[in-house]
Amino acid sequence: MHRTYSKEFKIKACELVLKDGLKYAVVAEKLGIDKILLYQWTSAYETYGEEAFVGKGHQRAADAELKKLRKEYEKLKMENEILKKAAAYFAKHPADE
Repeated sequence: MHRTYSKEFKIKACELVLKDGLKYAVVAEKLGIDKILLYQWTSAYETYGEEAFVGKGHQRAADAELKKLRKEYEKLKMENEILKKAAAYFAKHPADE
């Protein structure tokens, strides 16, 4: 069975290791979690801070911004191609004056 843990629980577990200096094995045993899971949490916490635990289906702010910018980039790239084709067409077929 897969358990889910709250953001607060994960942060407290990480702080017991990182700030209080307790050993991973001791913290994992006291909290009833796998030591490997605690390693993963602390690694993410060191990298992203409290933003490491955004919840399932959510994104960190930076990841959401990157996704938005990539989508916008693809749209602009497509528009640029359309404009290039239009410019080439009008260069070959100038409007009669």
